[in-house]
Amino acid sequence: MGLLACLGVISPFPFYYWLWTQPQTWVNLCGNGPDPCKVMAMVSHFLKLVQFVALFSVSRLSWPPPFYFWPFFIFGQFLNFRVYQLLGESGTYYGVRFGKTIPWVTQFPFGVIKDPQYVGSILSLLACLSWVPFLYILLWVLGYAFMIRLESKEDPTTRSKPIS
Repeated sequence: MGLLACLGVISPFPFYYWLWTQPQTWVNLCGNGPDPCKVMAMVSHFLKLVQFVALFSVSRLSWPPPFYFWPFFIFGQFLNFRVYQLLGESGTYYGVRFGKTIPWVTQFPFGVIKDPQYVGSILSLLACLSWVPFLYILLWVLGYAFMIRLESKEDPTTRSKPIS
């Protein structure tokens, strides 16, 4: 089960890498039909489910959670919610890579926290350390670190205009 859980945890990152580095192939695959961002969101949600099933398969759930769980988890989920609220589906799911014009956002948490969506996800994962073996949390966090590095190689201001 350990190897399958590891593969489940890292399963979205090759997909994200492919879309980030070869966005036109995804746009071509989607054709004139569905919005590439919407399709990416659906595939991403499925892969997120695979990740959660993988984590659950190796978890040792107990109640109550440790004292650090709630602040980490709530703030992490707040950051994820806020990013989605500000960027919408197209901004969150690589719309700029698929040729859409996405306004540059400066409201909190942008401008205060670098990569707030990834930071929020990492905080949520760290909240689960008492339940999930460290290896699986580490793999997931390394996946996010890889994507942060990959996505930081491009200056996003060359693709969008700042708004307040």
